[in-house]
Amino acid sequence: MIKKTKSKIAKAPVNLQKSTGFWLAKSEPSVYGIADLKRDKRTLWEGVRNYQARNFMRAMQQGDRVLLYHSNADPLGVAGVATVSALAQPDPLQFDKRSEFFDAAATKEQPRWSAVELAFETEFARVITLEELRAVKALSKLMILQRGNRLSVTPVQPAEFRAICALASPKG
Repeated sequence: MIKKTKSKIAKAPVNLQKSTGFWLAKSEPSVYGIADLKRDKRTLWEGVRNYQARNFMRAMQQGDRVLLYHSNADPLGVAGVATVSALAQPDPLQFDKRSEFFDAAATKEQPRWSAVELAFETEFARVITLEELRAVKALSKLMILQRGNRLSVTPVQPAEFRAICALASPKG
Protein backbone atom coordinates (compact mmCIF):
# COMPACT_ATOMS: atom_id res chain seq x y z
CA MET A 1 0.00 0.00 0.00
CA ILE A 2 1.02 3.59 -0.59
CA LYS A 3 1.85 5.62 2.49
CA LYS A 4 -0.62 8.27 3.62
CA THR A 5 -0.15 11.65 1.99
CA LYS A 6 -1.29 15.03 3.24
CA SER A 7 -4.52 16.25 1.71
CA LYS A 8 -6.94 19.12 2.07
CA ILE A 9 -9.58 18.33 4.66
CA ALA A 10 -13.20 18.15 3.59
CA LYS A 11 -15.71 19.77 5.91
CA ALA A 12 -18.80 18.24 4.33
CA PRO A 13 -21.66 17.51 6.73
CA VAL A 14 -22.39 13.84 7.35
CA ASN A 15 -25.77 12.78 5.95
CA LEU A 16 -27.39 10.19 8.23
CA GLN A 17 -30.33 9.53 5.90
CA LYS A 18 -28.51 7.35 3.33
CA SER A 19 -27.82 4.28 5.41
CA THR A 20 -29.33 1.16 6.83
CA GLY A 21 -26.36 -0.21 8.78
CA PHE A 22 -23.37 1.25 10.57
CA TRP A 23 -19.87 -0.12 11.09
CA LEU A 24 -16.38 0.82 12.20
CA ALA A 25 -13.28 -0.33 10.29
CA LYS A 26 -9.76 0.11 11.64
CA SER A 27 -6.68 0.72 9.57
CA GLU A 28 -3.24 2.12 10.17
CA PRO A 29 -3.01 5.43 8.29
CA SER A 30 0.60 4.60 7.34
CA VAL A 31 -0.79 1.59 5.45
CA TYR A 32 -4.13 2.94 4.19
CA GLY A 33 -5.95 5.82 5.83
CA ILE A 34 -8.73 8.27 5.11
CA ALA A 35 -6.44 10.42 2.93
CA ASP A 36 -5.70 7.39 0.74
CA LEU A 37 -9.39 6.58 0.39
CA LYS A 38 -10.13 10.23 -0.42
CA ARG A 39 -7.47 10.13 -3.15
CA ASP A 40 -8.58 6.75 -4.56
CA LYS A 41 -12.36 7.40 -4.17
CA ARG A 42 -12.96 3.65 -3.47
CA THR A 43 -11.03 0.59 -2.40
CA LEU A 44 -11.44 -3.08 -1.66
CA TRP A 45 -11.12 -3.48 2.14
CA GLU A 46 -8.86 -6.51 1.91
CA GLY A 47 -6.48 -8.28 4.24
CA VAL A 48 -8.89 -8.81 7.16
CA ARG A 49 -7.86 -12.11 8.79
CA ASN A 50 -10.21 -12.63 11.70
CA TYR A 51 -13.31 -14.79 11.25
CA GLN A 52 -15.63 -12.59 13.30
CA ALA A 53 -14.50 -9.43 11.46
CA ARG A 54 -14.91 -11.31 8.15
CA ASN A 55 -18.45 -12.30 9.14
CA PHE A 56 -19.26 -8.68 9.96
CA MET A 57 -18.07 -7.68 6.46
CA ARG A 58 -20.26 -10.41 4.96
CA ALA A 59 -23.23 -8.83 6.77
CA MET A 60 -22.61 -5.36 5.31
CA GLN A 61 -25.06 -4.03 2.75
CA GLN A 62 -24.60 -1.48 -0.02
CA GLY A 63 -25.17 1.97 1.38
CA ASP A 64 -24.12 1.05 4.91
CA ARG A 65 -21.96 3.69 6.55
CA VAL A 66 -18.50 2.93 7.90
CA LEU A 67 -16.51 5.00 10.39
CA LEU A 68 -12.83 4.83 9.48
CA TYR A 69 -10.70 4.53 12.59
CA HIS A 70 -6.98 5.24 12.48
CA SER A 71 -5.17 2.68 14.65
CA ASN A 72 -1.50 2.60 15.57
CA ALA A 73 -1.41 6.34 14.93
CA ASP A 74 -1.02 9.60 16.78
CA PRO A 75 -3.75 10.38 17.53
CA LEU A 76 -5.84 7.20 17.58
CA GLY A 77 -9.40 7.87 16.50
CA VAL A 78 -12.14 8.18 13.92
CA ALA A 79 -10.95 10.10 10.86
CA GLY A 80 -13.97 10.01 8.56
CA VAL A 81 -16.78 8.09 6.93
CA ALA A 82 -17.01 5.72 3.99
CA THR A 83 -19.95 3.97 2.36
CA VAL A 84 -20.16 0.29 1.43
CA SER A 85 -20.26 0.47 -2.37
CA ALA A 86 -20.06 -3.28 -3.14
CA LEU A 87 -21.00 -6.34 -1.14
CA ALA A 88 -18.50 -8.81 0.30
CA GLN A 89 -16.60 -10.81 -2.29
CA PRO A 90 -13.65 -13.19 -2.05
CA ASP A 91 -10.55 -11.31 -0.91
CA PRO A 92 -8.11 -11.71 -3.84
CA LEU A 93 -5.07 -11.54 -1.53
CA GLN A 94 -5.88 -14.97 -0.10
CA PHE A 95 -4.97 -16.48 -3.50
CA ASP A 96 -1.80 -14.42 -4.09
CA LYS A 97 1.26 -16.42 -2.99
CA ARG A 98 3.33 -13.20 -2.87
CA SER A 99 0.94 -11.56 -0.40
CA GLU A 100 1.37 -11.58 3.36
CA PHE A 101 -2.37 -12.37 3.38
CA PHE A 102 -2.03 -15.56 1.28
CA ASP A 103 -3.98 -18.52 2.65
CA ALA A 104 -2.93 -21.89 1.23
CA ALA A 105 -6.17 -23.48 2.48
CA ALA A 106 -8.39 -21.05 0.55
CA THR A 107 -9.62 -22.10 -2.89
CA LYS A 108 -11.59 -20.30 -5.58
CA GLU A 109 -14.41 -22.78 -4.93
CA GLN A 110 -14.26 -22.30 -1.15
CA PRO A 111 -12.68 -18.95 -0.29
CA ARG A 112 -12.07 -18.30 3.40
CA TRP A 113 -11.77 -14.54 3.40
CA SER A 114 -13.98 -11.72 2.16
CA ALA A 115 -13.61 -8.03 1.41
CA VAL A 116 -16.13 -5.26 0.80
CA GLU A 117 -15.62 -2.25 -1.41
CA LEU A 118 -15.67 1.08 0.40
CA ALA A 119 -16.23 4.48 -1.20
CA PHE A 120 -15.00 7.74 0.29
CA GLU A 121 -17.69 9.90 1.85
CA THR A 122 -16.06 12.48 4.09
CA GLU A 123 -12.91 13.23 6.03
CA PHE A 124 -13.54 14.82 9.40
CA ALA A 125 -11.97 18.23 10.04
CA ARG A 126 -10.04 16.51 12.84
CA VAL A 127 -9.60 13.00 14.20
CA ILE A 128 -12.13 12.21 16.92
CA THR A 129 -9.73 10.76 19.46
CA LEU A 130 -10.06 7.60 21.48
CA GLU A 131 -10.11 9.72 24.63
CA GLU A 132 -13.03 11.77 23.28
CA LEU A 133 -14.93 8.59 22.40
CA ARG A 134 -14.40 7.22 25.92
CA ALA A 135 -15.72 10.47 27.45
CA VAL A 136 -19.14 10.19 25.76
CA LYS A 137 -21.63 8.19 27.86
CA ALA A 138 -23.68 7.25 24.76
CA LEU A 139 -20.61 5.41 23.44
CA SER A 140 -19.95 3.30 26.55
CA LYS A 141 -20.95 0.09 24.72
CA LEU A 142 -19.10 0.87 21.48
CA MET A 143 -17.17 -2.33 20.68
CA ILE A 144 -13.87 -0.57 20.02
CA LEU A 145 -13.95 0.78 23.59
CA GLN A 146 -14.41 -2.64 25.18
CA ARG A 147 -11.42 -4.17 26.95
CA GLY A 148 -9.64 -6.76 24.80
CA ASN A 149 -11.46 -5.94 21.56
CA ARG A 150 -8.98 -5.98 18.70
CA LEU A 151 -11.37 -6.63 15.81
CA SER A 152 -10.68 -4.56 12.71
CA VAL A 153 -14.36 -4.46 11.67
CA THR A 154 -17.22 -4.05 14.16
CA PRO A 155 -20.88 -3.06 14.08
CA VAL A 156 -21.93 0.34 15.40
CA GLN A 157 -25.39 1.22 16.69
CA PRO A 158 -27.19 4.10 14.90
CA ALA A 159 -27.11 6.26 18.06
CA GLU A 160 -23.36 5.64 18.41
CA PHE A 161 -22.78 6.63 14.79
CA ARG A 162 -24.79 9.83 15.30
CA ALA A 163 -22.90 10.66 18.50
CA ILE A 164 -19.51 10.28 16.77
CA CYS A 165 -20.60 12.36 13.80
CA ALA A 166 -21.88 15.03 16.18
CA LEU A 167 -18.39 15.22 17.72
CA ALA A 168 -16.99 15.76 14.21
CA SER A 169 -19.50 18.40 13.13
CA PRO A 170 -18.28 21.98 13.29
CA LYS A 171 -19.95 23.98 16.05
CA GLY A 172 -21.69 27.06 14.83
